[in-house]
Amino acid sequence: RRVHGVMAIKKILIVDGSKTELMFMPDLLGKNGFSVKTAENAEDAFRRLAEEKPDLILMDVVMPGQNGFQLTRAITRDPLYADVPIIMCTSKNQETDRVWGMRQGAKDYITKPVDADDLMAKIKALG
Repeated sequence: RRVHGVMAIKKILIVDGSKTELMFMPDLLGKNGFSVKTAENAEDAFRRLAEEKPDLILMDVVMPGQNGFQLTRAITRDPLYADVPIIMCTSKNQETDRVWGMRQGAKDYITKPVDADDLMAKIKALG
């Protein structure tokens, strides 16, 4: 088992139904030395996971089909991917969403529009 804190986060999967955030995030993360893959929905996300297991998933709540909460739960309950941390991204900064996200297995939470420094800090905290 990997000891927490030893693993550096390098590969990030972004699951986001809104193209706008998807465009901005890989750019930002790429500049900071991360390798980024994107998915637009649950099906996409699982295909990406099967191709290459990421070190971190950034999960949007709103997307077609399964929402981010459902997908987070599905991933964190899958023995293959249960150890991949998930940060939920949503435009709703309601406390209930945050609590619900954490209950589904998310490790952290960030609100849109995403603040780059805030996101980097959260990623560092996980890695």
